[in-house]
Amino acid sequence: MTIQVTRSSMPPFEEYMNEIKDLWDSRWLTNMGAKHKLLEEQLKQYLNTPYISLFTNGHLALESIIEAFQLTGEVITTPFTFASTTHAIARKGLKPVFCDIKPDDLTLNADQLEELITEKTSAIVPVHVYGNICDVDSIDQIAKQYNLKVIYDAAHAFGVTLNGIGAANFGDASMFSFHATKVFHTIEGGAVTFHDASLIRSLNNLKNFGITGYETIECIGGNAKMNEFQAAMGICNLRHIEEEIKKRKVLTEYYYEKLSDVKGIRIIKPKNEVKYNYSYFPVVFDGYKYTRDEIFDKLKADNINARKYFYPITNSFDCYKSCKDNETPVAKYISERILTLPLYSDLQINEVERICNIILK
Repeated sequence: MTIQVTRSSMPPFEEYMNEIKDLWDSRWLTNMGAKHKLLEEQLKQYLNTPYISLFTNGHLALESIIEAFQLTGEVITTPFTFASTTHAIARKGLKPVFCDIKPDDLTLNADQLEELITEKTSAIVPVHVYGNICDVDSIDQIAKQYNLKVIYDAAHAFGVTLNGIGAANFGDASMFSFHATKVFHTIEGGAVTFHDASLIRSLNNLKNFGITGYETIECIGGNAKMNEFQAAMGICNLRHIEEEIKKRKVLTEYYYEKLSDVKGIRIIKPKNEVKYNYSYFPVVFDGYKYTRDEIFDKLKADNINARKYFYPITNSFDCYKSCKDNETPVAKYISERILTLPLYSDLQINEVERICNIILK
């Protein structure tokens, strides 16, 4: 049996069936119905955020908040991310400007931000990588100094806190992904959290065709609403989220035990002040007896699918050749050595041991 790099967490079948049963009575399957509203309220409490808007996926959530802020010109971001982050910026007619990352936690290097700011810069889009929280204080200080918006890509940071403050509360807004591969999911799905109440109307318009009444269309909008079946899955999964994280923590600590003191293997661990969600297990093979690619192939030959995540970095994509105004050597170096090993709540300790033994032998 193949071990995948991740596996979707699912509630008991009967629990989900019970949650969606009343949809056969109401026939209200989308358009922000009862399940959608309930999940919205529950997530506000869990993430400890004043406002949240749910979307059919995280990518459209990010595009929508970029549009809601009416950004122009250039947006500084990191190339060490999934394609979606950079694509959302470019698809809104903006130019991504790439800032390198820190070698310790692989998040955007705030020390390099100011040299990239021009009169065209309107925002910063940093990424909380693998649940490691960015240098939010430095980024906030620089953004205020230059009057820039800050939108965090928090796709990896569901439930993560820094010194007791949830990831949903940093910057002007944060985007979360609830894709099936995430530690919390709604099959597909996403959300934006924010502090400015005026964004509620803007985001609702953008994700629902600009419709504000039965006969009124206020603005040009698209369709990015989360449906009721997605919301029902989220309601179920939220009941089990702490249990899921605990299971992942046990597996992560076993990985630590087996791999932490091995020469040439560097594990990216969360900082002490971070309450982590154990969503990924990233390893950097730097001077090890085998390269990252050799380890990847050895695992694959034994039916174990790890992931080169993130590789390649987004500023190396053909579609961003015109944006390569600055080099990001740290991001490039890490991308060629990073591997995320299998981690999900149903993974067994003996399977983790098998993975580690293949790497070590």
